[in-house]
Amino acid sequence: MFDLKKLFKKPPIFTDVLKDRSKVFLAGHRGWCSDYPENTMVSFRAALEQDVDMIEFDLNLTKDKHLVVIHDNTVDRTTDGTGYIRDMTLEEVKALDAGVKKGEQFRGERIPTFEELCGLISEHPGLMCNVEIKERTFETVDLTVEMIKRFGFLDRCVFACFDAKIVEYIYDAYKLRTQGFHGSHMDNFTPGRRGTYSKMFAVGIPMSELTPERVYEFEKLGILPWSYCPDTEREVILSNVCGARLMTCNDIAPALKILRAAANEKTE
Repeated sequence: MFDLKKLFKKPPIFTDVLKDRSKVFLAGHRGWCSDYPENTMVSFRAALEQDVDMIEFDLNLTKDKHLVVIHDNTVDRTTDGTGYIRDMTLEEVKALDAGVKKGEQFRGERIPTFEELCGLISEHPGLMCNVEIKERTFETVDLTVEMIKRFGFLDRCVFACFDAKIVEYIYDAYKLRTQGFHGSHMDNFTPGRRGTYSKMFAVGIPMSELTPERVYEFEKLGILPWSYCPDTEREVILSNVCGARLMTCNDIAPALKILRAAANEKTE
């Protein structure tokens, strides 16, 4: 006889693969930002060419309500312009050069719209995404979720913010996977088992605070322990020794070297 419960069981959420303890996952931080201008299409494409498991990126909102991919709330650090994203139109943002500060070879790179990045993500059905909300408003969250739904990869996303109110809103309003870190790294954090941690799928632990004890602390809470940013072979090894399940790296090359060597050993 057919087991009707199994027959009609919902398929697992894609990000549940991150719970697989037999593998350490690799995320490209802002693409491959050690070698390419961060949060640009050339940076994301470079990371994807190396078959990373996940890309991490940051979203801000323009004055005319367009989502754009940039880490800071201002354009000053990464472009040839100045000013707050929220005070600029998309046309003004698109006029800026987001590559030249990384090197002349990247002159002409632009700040991507989130729609442009979604198009690229859609070409990689196995790719997971760490979506960080930088413009800390519920409107930014709503527009982000709406865009991802349109492109059909919501089940491949984990959402992050350094404001616990935004993390909690993402969980309460949409029941989506969330990630963050407490203390000085997160505003409006609510302590306790029924606080902010109860609404978090994963936690990103900076390398300066990563220890086996801290990893175990989060595992006891049922929260996946991730590390950022192990950018040397020594840091990658330390991340593995401590038990981090995913590494978010600026420079993905050291992690790729070590993870691929470990995979080759398993197959020999």
